[in-house]
Amino acid sequence: MDATTAPHHIPPEMPQYGETYHVFELMQNMLEQLLIHQPKDPIPFMIKHLQQDNDNVPKIVILGPPASGKTTIAMWLCKHLSTNLLTMENLIAREFSSLAADARKHYQNTKKLSSTLLAGLIQERLKEEDCVRRGWILDGIPETREQALMIQTLGITPRHVIVLSAPDTVLIERNLGKRIDPQTREIYHTTFDWPSESEIQNRLIVPGDISEMETARKLLEYHRNIIRILPAYPKILKVINADQPCVDVFYQALTYVQTGHRSNAPFTPRVLLCGPVGSGKSLQAALLAQKYGLVNVHCGQLLKEAVADKSKFGELIKPYFQKEMAVPDSIIMKVLSQRLSRQDSIQKGWVLHGFPKDLDQAHMLNSLGFQPNRYHLMYKPPPTVEIQARLLQNPKDSEEQVRLEMELFYRSCSELEGLYAHAVALNADQDPYTVFEHIESGIVNPLPKKVP
Repeated sequence: MDATTAPHHIPPEMPQYGETYHVFELMQNMLEQLLIHQPKDPIPFMIKHLQQDNDNVPKIVILGPPASGKTTIAMWLCKHLSTNLLTMENLIAREFSSLAADARKHYQNTKKLSSTLLAGLIQERLKEEDCVRRGWILDGIPETREQALMIQTLGITPRHVIVLSAPDTVLIERNLGKRIDPQTREIYHTTFDWPSESEIQNRLIVPGDISEMETARKLLEYHRNIIRILPAYPKILKVINADQPCVDVFYQALTYVQTGHRSNAPFTPRVLLCGPVGSGKSLQAALLAQKYGLVNVHCGQLLKEAVADKSKFGELIKPYFQKEMAVPDSIIMKVLSQRLSRQDSIQKGWVLHGFPKDLDQAHMLNSLGFQPNRYHLMYKPPPTVEIQARLLQNPKDSEEQVRLEMELFYRSCSELEGLYAHAVALNADQDPYTVFEHIESGIVNPLPKKVP
């Protein structure tokens, strides 16, 4: 492109390609790895990095005080994400590693590991094929700021850090009921998580360090260290309340680790709002357009404007309006394509509503290259008497017409959900600004992956 001419007319295919294949993030990750490892020959290093294709594997740190349930959550995440769990115990216990053998001797004498030795163990383990391909979860590591900085110095950077939190009184009481399965190392509790199988019950053992005094000492040490560790992970940290059912803690942790962080990549929102008549699509589109400068594309309004302007498309549409007939999809797509192809739509982005209404229209939209990158499905519960009354107050809408439009929407809804697999479903039967906050969060943040 000629840098002396402005504005540049960027074809819509270019930003779409970059977003689809995450080109910006790919180059950013590669640059980070080059700066961290500083290879003598960058080209083979970059080729190897691309072949590994592991930029998106789990890289998670889980921290928390004693009895907060961090090991249980780490093990559940490990099973769900098919990744590798790294703990102080299994790092030291590794066979065929001279470094692990030195660590065992050191640990037997002092019951601690130096930051240099621990970081070396982690680095050695992460170089193995299973960690490269499937990622890793560090359980309870780092324990001190010195360890955190040493690990970072070696270029080991987590993508998500979870800190579990609960009142000390709860943790002390919870720790007294802690039991361990010596075979699987899974943790159970006499009150909250007792196994149903008698075989497991019989082999559970009581840990040796769960007295109230010992737990209080560990909590004091943890609080002293954690406030110095947290500043090392300023933008990737999430604190989760551990004083709730373990399943709830797990799903909050899972949702977080499956959500990407905000990227520095240039991003042009192409938002699609779907919903039945009266769900508030027009209001939400207007709010988005006002706040983010998006082009507000209302399909029905576009057709009316074409007729009012007496354009060539307007002349084609006018007979259908006069006869109160549906405008053919082929004409709608020409009008829509013309609007979405304008430079303001390409540069600023757009929010589309009123189209598509069924699967065929959605496929037509995609085939012309106008693929939304944010989908929001606005639904409403079965209409109450009040909602029905509100809908029918519009003099332009007869009761029969409203019911017909709602029936058509719900008939096509499941098919559209199938096509737009990443659509975010929103209950529109609440305060409009609450709905807007949900839609807004889905635009400024990457969409979470679907939880199975």
